[in-house]
Amino acid sequence: MNTPLAVIEDIIDASGVAPQIEVLLPIGVRRRQLTVRTLLAGMMLTVDDDRPAHLTRVHQALASLPAEDQKRLRVTEDWRNGPHQLTYRQAERTFGLVAMALGKDQPDGAPSDVLARTCDDLLEASIPAEHKDASSALATDWTDVESWSRPPRHGTAECADPEASWGHRNSNLPGPKGEMFFGYYLSAATMTREENGPPVPELARRMILTSCELDPVRALAPVLTRMPGNGIPLGDVLADSGYAHRDAEAWAIPLRLARPRPARHPPRRDHHQRQPVLPADTRAAAADRPATPRRHYRGHRSPRRQDRRAIPP
Repeated sequence: MNTPLAVIEDIIDASGVAPQIEVLLPIGVRRRQLTVRTLLAGMMLTVDDDRPAHLTRVHQALASLPAEDQKRLRVTEDWRNGPHQLTYRQAERTFGLVAMALGKDQPDGAPSDVLARTCDDLLEASIPAEHKDASSALATDWTDVESWSRPPRHGTAECADPEASWGHRNSNLPGPKGEMFFGYYLSAATMTREENGPPVPELARRMILTSCELDPVRALAPVLTRMPGNGIPLGDVLADSGYAHRDAEAWAIPLRLARPRPARHPPRRDHHQRQPVLPADTRAAAADRPATPRRHYRGHRSPRRQDRRAIPP
C-alpha cells in the first residue's frame, strides 16, 4: 500500500462527493452496512495497490484493513449474533446502487453530468494545497483503455460491455504502426509549467473516459471549460496535432472563451470632442495658458498658391 488510508480519506472528505451520492441512493428498511465513503476508499486502495479494478479486489482491500479501521469504517459491525464482517454480496449491492445513481437511463458512451462532476471533484481534491496555484497551464492527451469484455461476435453487437466499441491506436512495436482495439478513450489533462515559469509537479487535474465512438477532443473540451466556473483559472493548454486538426468550434473556440480576457484600457479621448477629457481645474488652467504658435514641419501641406507670392525668394 503506497498511499496511507488517512490520506485517501482526506481526499474523499475534501471532495464532498460521498454525502452527495448518499442522497441519490434509495433508502431501505435496513441500514446499509457499506457506506459510499467506505466504498470509495476501498476502490482507491485497490487502484493504489496496483490491483486489478475488480469489485472482488475492493472487498479484499477492505477486509484486509486493521481491526480498528474496519470497525471505524463499518466494515465490521456488531450484529445480534456477534461481529459481522462485510460480505461481497453487500459490496456488490452498494456498488450497483451507486452505478445506477450516477449512470444514464440510456447509455451513450459518455459519463453523465453527475458522474463527470464527481470525478472532477475527486481529482481536484487529490492535488495538495501547496500545488493548486502553482500553474494554470495544462497538457492534454488521450490514450486507449481496453475493455475487460470480449468483443461482440462478427455480425452481432451483444457483449458484456455494451458501451465499449472498436477504436484505433498507434503502436511502437515492429510491424504496422496502428491497430484496432475494443474499449474506450481516456483523455487526461495534467499540470505543466507555464511559459518561462518554474517546474511544477505533473499532477492529473482532469480526466474523462468515453466510448471510442465519441470524439475524445469534443469530450474533453467541456471538462476543461467547467474549471473557471469552479474557481480554477484555465491557462495555456498544450495539445498535439490531433487536437489542432479539429474544427475550431470543437476545441479552440470553447477554450478561448473560457479563459479570462485582458482588461481593456479606457479611451483617452472623448469621441464627441477633439480635446482630451480633463478635470475642471485642469481645463481652466489649460484655457489660461497662451496658445503655442503652429509651425510647419517637413511633411506638412505646402502653402497655397496665393500665399507663395508673399514668401521672399
